[in-house]
Amino acid sequence: MSERAMLEIRNYSKSYGSEKKAVDGVSLSVMSGDIFGFIGHNGAGKSTTIRAVVGVLDFTEGEILIDGHSVKADPMACKRVTAYIPDNPDLYENLTGIQYLNFVADVFGLSAGEREARIKKYGDLFEITSALGDLISSYSHGMKQKVAIISALIHAPKLMVLDEPFVGLDPKASFTLKALMRDMCAQGAAIFFSTHVLDVAEKLCNKVAIIKNGRIVASGTMEALTEGHSLEEAFLEADSDE
Repeated sequence: MSERAMLEIRNYSKSYGSEKKAVDGVSLSVMSGDIFGFIGHNGAGKSTTIRAVVGVLDFTEGEILIDGHSVKADPMACKRVTAYIPDNPDLYENLTGIQYLNFVADVFGLSAGEREARIKKYGDLFEITSALGDLISSYSHGMKQKVAIISALIHAPKLMVLDEPFVGLDPKASFTLKALMRDMCAQGAAIFFSTHVLDVAEKLCNKVAIIKNGRIVASGTMEALTEGHSLEEAFLEADSDE
């Protein structure tokens, strides 16, 4: 399978008011097959960058392309192939789980057969099928996170963007999500996700970028960045060098 750029961020910057830039000249490429980790301290610029990638946050400096389409010029083409899970998903709590998943399936134009098979597959994998008839307002945080993950997977996205995806998941659900991420990328999709859990990033990612004070201070393959050391050591070294 040929490798292609699923996400390209070119010299993206973001300022809030007249204050200094929250993100300053970020550039990176996520290719098909990549599980790309985006790591940094709280407030480093991870969520600001991710929200710009998925079209939630407007920006004036730089360019962001998804599967060759501009986020600014052709947002609908980008959204058709992208799935986004924020760090604290807001779901329609007056719907049941199954109503919400069918709503998402309608948005992406999935056939009855496709949605039924995928909802069953992922519902069973995350052990939530029996609760899908209940109102989302009755769900725990972890159950809401599972529904958000299923809604992201349901249209088989080419690019999945996740902001701290493992927060709130139990160990079994985390293991399931990691396995699904690997499977997606083996089939040519790409994943870009932020995390502050360096052990997870080191075991899961083939590429990583470290952001500090809005700027990329290190980026590359996991092997090149760690050079026989742990990702934690590489992160601390990049942090101190800057």
